[in-house]
Amino acid sequence: MPDLISTPDSLPSLNSLEELHQLLMSLGAGPAHERRVLRAWLGQIGWEEAAESRRLRLPKALAQKLPAIREALGKAAAIRSRHPGADPESERLLITLADGQTIESVLLPRQGVCVSTQMGCAVGCVFCMTGRCGLVRQLSDIEIVAQAAIARELRPATKKVVFMGMGEPSHNLANVMRAVEFLAQFGDFGHKDLVISSVGDERLFERLFASAAKPALAVSLHTTDDEKRGRLLPKGARMTVSRIIERAESWARATGYPVQYEWTLMKGVNDSFEEIDRLAGLLKGKYAMVNFIPVNAVEDSPWVRPDRAHAVELVRRLRGKGIIATLRDSAAQDVDGGCGQLRARVLKRETK
Repeated sequence: MPDLISTPDSLPSLNSLEELHQLLMSLGAGPAHERRVLRAWLGQIGWEEAAESRRLRLPKALAQKLPAIREALGKAAAIRSRHPGADPESERLLITLADGQTIESVLLPRQGVCVSTQMGCAVGCVFCMTGRCGLVRQLSDIEIVAQAAIARELRPATKKVVFMGMGEPSHNLANVMRAVEFLAQFGDFGHKDLVISSVGDERLFERLFASAAKPALAVSLHTTDDEKRGRLLPKGARMTVSRIIERAESWARATGYPVQYEWTLMKGVNDSFEEIDRLAGLLKGKYAMVNFIPVNAVEDSPWVRPDRAHAVELVRRLRGKGIIATLRDSAAQDVDGGCGQLRARVLKRETK
């Protein structure tokens, strides 16, 4: 760990939650002092309250360093630009990290935020701009948590974090689970309001059952056909559809939260009545719901959305077979922010 104390007025960017913990301990913080600082970072109390509370005075060294700690946490992730959507509750954020790289976060309706877990993604979903870019690097646990802290700063009522942004959480499992457990412990987020989205990975299910936190689960399914799924998700389809549903159902029953199956609708690819009927058969009797999301319009992509009337009919058909289903749009799609498009657009402009 670098010397984070010797500089009187500033600190370098912090690289992990463990580094933050060690810094606070080195400044004399006990568990209650540390909790107060972390709650201030995550918007549960104001920084002034953290510094001046009479009920629990901070150690002198910690109190003196508090402005520098706040500044250092701000370096982990900072807003580069904001892109409001037509829906006033949706807003895309381009976030700059300490190394100058950028990621996306999304402020969602109903007091939520969607955070990224990787810079880019290795799964290579053919309909996703992030997948086209490949994996640049993993995000640290502190960079993941910092996105939730930013959301709380912009919208203090934020109470839900969905790990559905750039990246595949199961490919950065240790950092993602540390972030989940940290937010549950210090951010006053209910476990069911922390939602991990995955294409399906045995390692994720094993880690979930071992975790102190019990987050909700979303599964990017997109089709019932294993061969087709392998083409749509070239590096993410190792589990069969039936195995994914089996493992996800066991988690749903263990936690009491239904699995959210995500289905990106693409005209002529996965929007037939026959495929929806197969999906209904697989989910019959399961603790599950399906979110249909018309594919984002990505430049030079062959994938297009089905007519809205047809999408609505698919929802009706699934509901008619006893499966809870919804039709959603990717937040801030009207500002071309979906699936890594915002970051890609900015990078393209800067390289011209």
